[in-house]
Amino acid sequence: MDKLIIRGSRKLKGEIEISGSKNAALPILASSILAGGESTFLRIPDLRDISTMGKLLSHLGANFSFKDGRVSLDTTNIKSFEAPYDLVKTMRASVLVLGPLLARYGRAKVSLPGGCAIGQRPINLHLSGLEKMGANIKLESGYVIAKASRLKGASIYFDIPTVTGTENIMMAATLAKGITIIENAAKEPEVVDLANCLISMGAKISGAGESIIEVEGVDELKPATNYEIIPDRIEAGTFMTIAAITGGNILLKKCKVDHLDAVISKLRDAGISIDISEKGVRASLKNEITSVDIKTMPYPGFPTDMQAQFMALMCLAKGTSVIRETIFENRFMHVAELRRMGANITIEGGTATVKGIDKLIGAQVMATDLRASASLVVAALAAKGESIIHRIYHLDRGYEKIDEKLKKLGADIIRQI
Repeated sequence: MDKLIIRGSRKLKGEIEISGSKNAALPILASSILAGGESTFLRIPDLRDISTMGKLLSHLGANFSFKDGRVSLDTTNIKSFEAPYDLVKTMRASVLVLGPLLARYGRAKVSLPGGCAIGQRPINLHLSGLEKMGANIKLESGYVIAKASRLKGASIYFDIPTVTGTENIMMAATLAKGITIIENAAKEPEVVDLANCLISMGAKISGAGESIIEVEGVDELKPATNYEIIPDRIEAGTFMTIAAITGGNILLKKCKVDHLDAVISKLRDAGISIDISEKGVRASLKNEITSVDIKTMPYPGFPTDMQAQFMALMCLAKGTSVIRETIFENRFMHVAELRRMGANITIEGGTATVKGIDKLIGAQVMATDLRASASLVVAALAAKGESIIHRIYHLDRGYEKIDEKLKKLGADIIRQI
């Protein structure tokens, strides 16, 4: 099993290009099911999750090809309507084929999803929404079995904003008869990107990025043509924290700063210089890191996917910071590993208190999920001595060639098989 060996205490400098967003790419790839023929997508990151989605779509009968960030997906010969456990268990986003299959073919059998072990992420909101649209749904032997002659528009209210739930219902509604209203919808940029892609395919959608989304169903959609995925805001935020914690200076190219307002605001509060220009976003540390409190919230609040990386940064901040996790109940599993590196962190419920220390010390640590992996990389790059990060397959689910990008910036990092 691959591991990363990092020798820290190096100031990372230079420039990198931010990859396309994994969390935008996955639902957009699934949306190809809604239209017969060949769809093409650009700036798709080369990640394990993308490969898994490709295998799933191929299992359904699509012709999937991926080269140099370009995906071609021909859904002409879809003949299976089942997303099996072996594929779904490793990636929760596999559930995103449910809405498109049900909308276009009137049936779907999808295994209940897996993914990172960061807490309960039930899909009951997806299912209740589809039921309101006329779907007959039952749970049987760990599978969701759904049928509908044709979905009908409905008013759907989410008790809590759900990104994949919003995406699944929005995709299903594009081919439903009538108008669907999604209230308390997720506002994330990835939801907006999916809506924009669907609109390019002929869908009638308004309100994406706001709390109420309206979708007027159409009879058919056309394939997407060279639709380009938005940049990965979480990768960009991660590299900003890397610039800060190493005392470095990194220029991030091809990233959208308006997707990072909450992260940039907190980094600036912590004493990090964030300079925005036509060339990109430059992150650097001029003086010292100052402790800052954060509370994770749905977009446009501080993203839960940046909590672990920010915590690693706070380990070396002057003062004490309080970090509240409100999205996932098990998202502090990186804390025990950061403590192995000397971090002073205490946890009470959904709150972590981080007392800044002078330095972290390299150690052997174990990655437990995708963003925990990233936090350990952030910490190891600043730590004195050598760190070995095990189980980095989590990291490969969400960061494209991160070791190569870090080497380009001057990191002493080796991937060992």
